Amino acid sequence: MRNGYRGYQIALHWVIAGLLPVQYLTGGSIERTHHAVHMGVQPSAADVLQHLVHNYAGIAIGGLMVLRLLLRIMRPPSPSIPQTGADLLAKALHFAFYAAIIGQAALGFVASYLTFSVAPLHVIGSKVILIMVAIHFTAAAWHTLIKRDASIDRMILPRKDEPATWTVK
Repeated sequence: MRNGYRGYQIALHWVIAGLLPVQYLTGGSIERTHHAVHMGVQPSAADVLQHLVHNYAGIAIGGLMVLRLLLRIMRPPSPSIPQTGADLLAKALHFAFYAAIIGQAALGFVASYLTFSVAPLHVIGSKVILIMVAIHFTAAAWHTLIKRDASIDRMILPRKDEPATWTVK
């Protein structure tokens, strides 16, 4: 049996990882669009499109992260052995990702559709997530390039479960 994540967990990870840069690249359009509207000017079509992409990608990320969390609770990855202090820090960072990204998606939804007053918290959240991504990426690079262990394989190669054994009594 190969340790790690199941194929659907890996796919969700990489879809979300691919959508996060979209959020950072389109986030500036929010301020430009709102500023133009408040000034009584028509926002540019490109900014309106980016604003919509940002909103809908954020909703998708939030939904996918909730799905990832539910799947992780119902079908946890096989543990890497042994559980060291670094393993516990990695686990804490992963659960912090769930909380931060789901919270960020919720704040974005509230800012877009209910009240813009939470927008400053949404901006702070984006910076926190960016720092977390940098830590996550650095740890992955360290495991791959320095430690040269198979940690990154857990998020690239699907877990191979042992076949179920059926016994009839």
